[in-house]
Amino acid sequence: MSSVTAATRFSVLDRSRTRAGRPPGEALRDTVALAREAEALGYHRFWVSEHHGVPGVAGSAPTVLAAAVAAATRTIRVGTGGVMLPNHQPLVVAEQFGVLESLFPGRIDMGLGRSVGFTGGVRKALGRDKDDAEDFGAQLGELLGWFEGTSPTGVHARPAEGLRVPPFVLAMGEGAQIAARAGLPMVIGDLRGREKMLRGIDEYRARFRPSSWASEPYVVISGTIAVAGTAQAARRLLVPEAWAMAHARTHGSFPPLAPAEEIEARAMTAKERDFYESGLAGHLADTEDQVAHELETVLKETGADEVLVTTSSYDRTALLDSYRRLAALFAPRD
Repeated sequence: MSSVTAATRFSVLDRSRTRAGRPPGEALRDTVALAREAEALGYHRFWVSEHHGVPGVAGSAPTVLAAAVAAATRTIRVGTGGVMLPNHQPLVVAEQFGVLESLFPGRIDMGLGRSVGFTGGVRKALGRDKDDAEDFGAQLGELLGWFEGTSPTGVHARPAEGLRVPPFVLAMGEGAQIAARAGLPMVIGDLRGREKMLRGIDEYRARFRPSSWASEPYVVISGTIAVAGTAQAARRLLVPEAWAMAHARTHGSFPPLAPAEEIEARAMTAKERDFYESGLAGHLADTEDQVAHELETVLKETGADEVLVTTSSYDRTALLDSYRRLAALFAPRD
């Protein structure tokens, strides 16, 4: 294990991906079970995501799911990757995280994103439109104000006011600039777009202004990492998600994960095949030795403080084995 890897925190983001032929509730229970395993393996945080109206994702209410995860664990930090702030009133978000922090003091993170619903129908159902994402900086400031008790409304967010729930900004597009201006930690991905990621990190560090929430920049890099006994086995872990993305881009809907063997036997159109192969490329997917080498390289390039692993797969046993193998690289056991 390299010294740079040993000095880096590793965390997990689970999207509660549904699996073909299985009920959505099982995906949520799988998320809670994975959180327990991640805690036992020494991961630093466990985050859950927010998606609305997506057949392939059961996690639509991240603060509710985070409560279940926190209740099922004891020491691991729990949070969201993230709550999509343009979808919600900042007061309500502050109240939700205030409740979480009150129930599980010192363990809650508030990861915040600026996306709105993926489709026009979802945005309409949420009462939002694409332009709402442009107000993210102001929404973020309002949200933090509820914790600091500085709202000009005269209203007080209970029980959030006075609590310190660490905020993180998911840096998509302008997110790096917003995180820097607000003086907040930043989560940036993915590992496949290394040059773009490095530009975002450089910009964030150059523009960072210390705040009451963070005195210096804090960079979390996120992406898919798969570790297995062979390179081929690691690559197979990526197959279900790669096909789901290819299907979404060619058919307009993001499906539940299917078994790798079913996908590999599928006849694909040229367009589907292009997206599928693209979805398999560029991730950190290999044996322990090779992933360790690649991790050391990316950590030295980015100077990241933390790695947020976002791997999803149909085979839960193989996925857990991957997380175990990865944990052995940063937290080797006797």
